[in-house]
Amino acid sequence: MHPQRAESLSHAQRERLAYIDFRLYFMGEIGRPDLANRFGVAPAGATRDLALYREVAPQNIEFDGSSKIYRIGKAFVPLFEHASPRVLSALALGFGDGVNVDSQSLLPCESPAVLSSARMDILAPICRAIHAKRPVAIRYHSMSSGESERVIVPFALVDTGLRWHARAFDRKSGEFRDFVLTRIEAPTLLDEEPNANERPDNDIQWTRIVELDFVPHPRLSHPEIIKMDYGMKGSSIQMRVRAAVAGYMLLRWSVDASPDHSLKEEQYRLWLSDPLALYGVENAKLAPGYRSPVAQTKK
Repeated sequence: MHPQRAESLSHAQRERLAYIDFRLYFMGEIGRPDLANRFGVAPAGATRDLALYREVAPQNIEFDGSSKIYRIGKAFVPLFEHASPRVLSALALGFGDGVNVDSQSLLPCESPAVLSSARMDILAPICRAIHAKRPVAIRYHSMSSGESERVIVPFALVDTGLRWHARAFDRKSGEFRDFVLTRIEAPTLLDEEPNANERPDNDIQWTRIVELDFVPHPRLSHPEIIKMDYGMKGSSIQMRVRAAVAGYMLLRWSVDASPDHSLKEEQYRLWLSDPLALYGVENAKLAPGYRSPVAQTKK
């Protein structure tokens, strides 16, 4: 949408026009009931919104009088930027804000079942602690040390693709660590400020950015297809990620991080062309096939 035109509209109007844009772009049509059901507006209000959209982008929308529905125009160009993750989420799960929840998928969609979901009564206080920059007392269940009482200072949530965790300073160990949300019990915010050494700018793994270069796995006979799969513009994908999440990302994407691209299983379509980029990354051990340069030197 033209910036000057957008500025003249209210936030609510822009939301409704973006929804019209979305429905036309991905569903090919929109009717007044779609707007009324999504935003709770009266039919007359929905008509005004559709007329406004038609005024702003007449080439995008055509009225089908026989079915009384608006259809995508032959010269359609989206007015708004539609981010792929949000689009796919809406198509699979529908729109919802917790009040007017439309839980029906917009198209037939299937996705892997979620096996690990955080409880809202655990997630909510952790989020409040992050927002307020406050320590939180928790009971935590660790694979290595079992159940323990801890005080942590969380500052970010991380989605590994398989589970969510909080990145936090752990007063028990005196280190920055990852705390899996499903292993947390009884979180209680403390009314105190974090100490200077507990703030995220002291988390070296969090503040360090590593540059990773992914190429089609050398064993594959059709690398051009892999380039299509991952939208490679050149011969590789360059990623800049926090050291604290690098290992999780490589595991999620099944990237072969071995120095000699030795993993031959079908799931490994990408190879980390410079495994030395992971030197000093604490969670590099999660990366498939990764071997520490130190361990290789000792052989």
